[in-house]
Amino acid sequence: MLPFGVDIPFVHHLGIVVHRMEGGVSELGYEARPEHLNTLGVTHGGASMTLLDVAMAIAARSVTPDMGVVTVEMKTSFMQPARGPLLAKGRLIHRTATLAFTEGTVFDSGGRLCSQATGTFKYVRRLPPERRGAGRSG
Repeated sequence: MLPFGVDIPFVHHLGIVVHRMEGGVSELGYEARPEHLNTLGVTHGGASMTLLDVAMAIAARSVTPDMGVVTVEMKTSFMQPARGPLLAKGRLIHRTATLAFTEGTVFDSGGRLCSQATGTFKYVRRLPPERRGAGRSG
């Protein structure tokens, strides 16, 4: 069984691992590979933002696993460089019939807060496997 319920090639490429997905919360593990670092040798901000996006999306999906979600908006703040193994936590703050309001945090192995985000996601019907990707670019 796939940890997200669906195959997400980009998430698989990054090596993000789901530790928890239930009751409006998520916990994910990630360690940047050399190709995911910036010029300062720390996790690239885009990789950190992807980790936050996925943590929040999984928290939103954990209460409706039969539905998918798409990101409507996301605001991210970076507190300090993210080094080594990272832990991301997502939390569903509020939901309506069509929207999920979430927050996410990323911590380094010492428990220091590296970044945080808020995000809004729209619940969407998941396509059957044979229709996924049809007519889409990216």
